[in-house]
Amino acid sequence: MEEIYQDLIKFLPKENILKQEPMTKHTSIKIGGKADLFIKIETVEQLKHALRTIKEKNYPFYIIGNGSNLLVKDGGIRGAVLKIEIKEMKMEETEDSVIFETGAGIPLIQLSQLALEKSATGLEFACGIPGTLGGAIAMNAGAYGCEMKDIVLSSNYLDDKENIKTISNKEHEFDYRKSIFTQNEGIIISSILKLKKGNVTEIKEKMEENKKARVEKQPIDMPSAGSTFKRGTDFITAKLIDECGLKGYQIGGAKVSEKHAGFIVNTGNAKAKDMLELIDYVKKQVKEKFGKTIELEIKIIGED
Repeated sequence: MEEIYQDLIKFLPKENILKQEPMTKHTSIKIGGKADLFIKIETVEQLKHALRTIKEKNYPFYIIGNGSNLLVKDGGIRGAVLKIEIKEMKMEETEDSVIFETGAGIPLIQLSQLALEKSATGLEFACGIPGTLGGAIAMNAGAYGCEMKDIVLSSNYLDDKENIKTISNKEHEFDYRKSIFTQNEGIIISSILKLKKGNVTEIKEKMEENKKARVEKQPIDMPSAGSTFKRGTDFITAKLIDECGLKGYQIGGAKVSEKHAGFIVNTGNAKAKDMLELIDYVKKQVKEKFGKTIELEIKIIGED
């Protein structure tokens, strides 16, 4: 690790490379042990250099965005965490559309606000999603009947040989909460989004409506990793959890939200161990009562 660190500080800003960094600082659920190395990546060149250095030493690594759908185990991460903070942006306006070419590290909330300023419609659904663009595209994030697949034209990504490749919307293989990037090692570095010109008042009203619905229906006042479980193909997971009587059920500091049963929240002092035990308990109860297998929407990394 020390050799990698010494090599990295020759090329990356020293303040962007942290040793023994608590992942509680970098996940929306505020849980997780320490990462041996935590590296903030601001350019494609930095990403290439960091990956080359890490791979030469056969050092394990993980790529994250805003850590908004991530659970890091209590033992932390033996290896490096690369946080993508590439935020370069270009815009092109036509009579009926606005095209954004933007880095994968830009927060979705910021991007949705920019779309509002440009009277561009199509990102209203994302105004309360706390992730980055890259993470949202990788998992085809969505809300209120809209998904990233509806607005993505193309993405540039770095493959495992450090080649930059471009894929079209179709080549993303978008599906419910997944894409080609949930199955391969490509790292999204930028994407092009196409939004239609709209009425700024209507766009703002829709965003306010979505924000209000999120406040009313989701436990945004407590740390979470967003929706813990995926929707079923023929059932609503949160409804089944609710019908098992599990709202408010708690193990340690982890609790099934009383506001939305699909969310497991951190009451303030939760460990990953609590979360994992509660997840397993919820899965078991739903399986026993309804015969349904529920799947995680969040990603789990690290060591016990």
